[in-house]
Amino acid sequence: MASDSASQVSVGALSAIFDDTKPQVQEPILQCVQIKPLPPQQNNQERFRAVFSDISNYVQTMLATQLNHKVTSGLLRKGCFVRLKSFQANAVKGKKILIILDLDVLQELGESEKLGEPRPLENKTEDEEKPQPTTISSNGFYGCKSQASSVQPNSRPQPARPALPSAAHTTIYPIEAISPYSHKWTIKARCTSKSNIKTWHNRNTEGRLFSVNLLDDSGEIRATGFNDQCDMLYDIFQEGSVYYISNCRVQIAKKQFTNLNNDYELTFERDTVVEKGEDQSDVPQVRFNFTTISDLQSVEKDTTIDVIGVLKEAGEVSQIVSKTTNKPYNKRELTLVDNTGYSVRLTIWGSAALNFSTLPESVMAFKGVKVSDFGGRSLSLLSSGSVTVDPDIEEAHRLKGWYEAQGRDEGFKSHASMSGTATSAARPDHFKTIAQIREEQLGMSEEAVYFSLKATVIYIKQENICYPACLSEGCNKKVTELDPGQWRCERCDKTHPRPEYRYIMLVNVSDHTGQLWLSCFDEVGKVMMGTSADQIMDLRQMDERAAGEVFQDANCRTWNFRCRAKIDHFGDQQRIRYQVSSARPINYSEEASRLAEQIDLYTIP
Repeated sequence: MASDSASQVSVGALSAIFDDTKPQVQEPILQCVQIKPLPPQQNNQERFRAVFSDISNYVQTMLATQLNHKVTSGLLRKGCFVRLKSFQANAVKGKKILIILDLDVLQELGESEKLGEPRPLENKTEDEEKPQPTTISSNGFYGCKSQASSVQPNSRPQPARPALPSAAHTTIYPIEAISPYSHKWTIKARCTSKSNIKTWHNRNTEGRLFSVNLLDDSGEIRATGFNDQCDMLYDIFQEGSVYYISNCRVQIAKKQFTNLNNDYELTFERDTVVEKGEDQSDVPQVRFNFTTISDLQSVEKDTTIDVIGVLKEAGEVSQIVSKTTNKPYNKRELTLVDNTGYSVRLTIWGSAALNFSTLPESVMAFKGVKVSDFGGRSLSLLSSGSVTVDPDIEEAHRLKGWYEAQGRDEGFKSHASMSGTATSAARPDHFKTIAQIREEQLGMSEEAVYFSLKATVIYIKQENICYPACLSEGCNKKVTELDPGQWRCERCDKTHPRPEYRYIMLVNVSDHTGQLWLSCFDEVGKVMMGTSADQIMDLRQMDERAAGEVFQDANCRTWNFRCRAKIDHFGDQQRIRYQVSSARPINYSEEASRLAEQIDLYTIP
C-alpha cells in the first residue's frame, strides 16, 4: 500500500511552489508527517500547525481555521495523504511556510509511515530568500496566480492612490487569512462603513484619521488611514462599493476601537494601492451576527451587537440638548419585535432620525447597535452602524412569514418593564465561594459567567484608583491634560476646563476559602468608598491623612458582590478578570434564610 501511495505523491512540488522557474503542480498531493496545535491566539481561536512532505522535501504549514474540523474529527492526521487545493506561500524570518486555505484528505490512499527521507525546504540562494507567493484554487474563490499579472521584483505601486485598472490581480487573498506573516497579498472587499475624518491633539502633535470596515466572504477587518493617507484615500472609499486593496501594514487589532471579530487590523501606508472593483457581485453586502430580542437581557451593558426585527412602531423626531455642551441632538425612537415574543426600543440619531421613512411592518436589520440598561434594556444605533430594510436574507424572510401569519396579533413582553431586579430574575444569584470560583474555572470559556460572592474587603489598591474622565454626557472616556485648565477628549473632540474623576478600583477580598482580586468601576466604587472619586482626589490634595482614613473605613467591610468573570487579553497574555457589577451590604434576614436553605441540603431524611 505504501508503494502505491508513494507513486501518487507529487515529488518536487514543494520546491516548485517557491520557484517560478520550475513547473507548477496544480493541487499537489502530499503526505502529512506531523500535526500539532498552535499556542492559543488572542481570541482563543484554536489553530493547528502541520508538516507536509513530497518525499523530497518537507515544509511547515499553518491551517486556516475553516480546516479545524478536519483535524478535530480525526480525518486529517499523521501519516495520511492530502491534496492541497488552495494555499499561500510565505517566508517568515528566512523560513518557508505555507498557509493552507483548503485541502482534501485522500482516504482512498490510506495511511503510511513517513515515506523517504525528506529534507527541510530551506532558502539556499539570495533569489530564493525573496518569497514568491501564489494561490492555487480549484474554484477561484481565493483567486489564482495569473502569469500576465505577475508583479516584477522592482515594480512599485503609486503612493496611496488608485492603481490603473487591471484585468487580474496576483493574489486575491481572503480576509480571514491575513496576518503579519502574510506578504504580497491583495484583498477584494466591500466597504461596509466609513467614519468621518477625526482629529487628535496632544502636547506636541496633532493629526487626522479615518477608518473603514472591509468585508469579504471569509470575514471582516478594520483599516485606518492617518494624515497624508487620510487626505489621499478618504474620498476614494464609498460605503457599499468594492475595492482591491494591497500593501497595507497588518497589526494586532485595538479592540477598544472596533467591534469586528478579527485579531488584526490594517493601516494604510505610503505604498498602499486602492483600486475600485468593477465586478461587485462576488462580494457579500453585509455580514450579520444577530442577537434575538429576548436574549438582550443577558447581554452586558455597552456591548455592540447586531439585531433584526419587524418595525412595530416609529415615534416622531424629538430633540434633546446636551447638559454639558448645550448642543441639540435629533433622535427618533423605534419599536422592534421578533418571534421570541419580545419588543425593544431602539434609538436612531441625527440625519438617520430626520430622514427616516421606513414603513411599519418592514423588517429592519441593524449592524452596530449599543446595548443600554436605561429603563431595562434598550438599543442605540452607533454612528459607525448601519441599517438595511427588508434585506434578502433567510432571517428576514423567516421573520416576515412569522409576522404575517401570527406576529401581527401577538402581545409582546417589553424589556422596558424589566428594570432593577429584572437582571437578577434573568440571572438568578448563584453564590460561590472563592475556592469554587477557582476550581470551576469560571470565566475560562468564551462567554462571560455571572455569580454572586459574599466576601470581605481586606485591601484596596490606592495607586491608580481613578482616572480623569470627559465631562460630556455619556462619554466617560479618559481625557489628557494639555495645559493647566485644558483637558482634551479625543472621542468628543472637545477641551474641558477640568475632568470628572471616576473609580477604577482594584480590591482584594477574602472569604473562608481564599482570596480574590476584583475590579470595580465608578458606581460600585462610590458605594464601597462612601464618596465620589472627585471628592477623594480633592481630599488627597488638601489632607492626605484624612484621605487615608477614608480607605481605612472602607476596609474590612463585608459585601454581597455581583460579579462577571471573563477572559481578558493583556498583550500576549490572557487572564481571567473578575468585574463587580454591584455591591450590596449584607441583609442579615436574607442571609439567614439563604444559610438555612444551605443547611437543609445536608439534612438526612
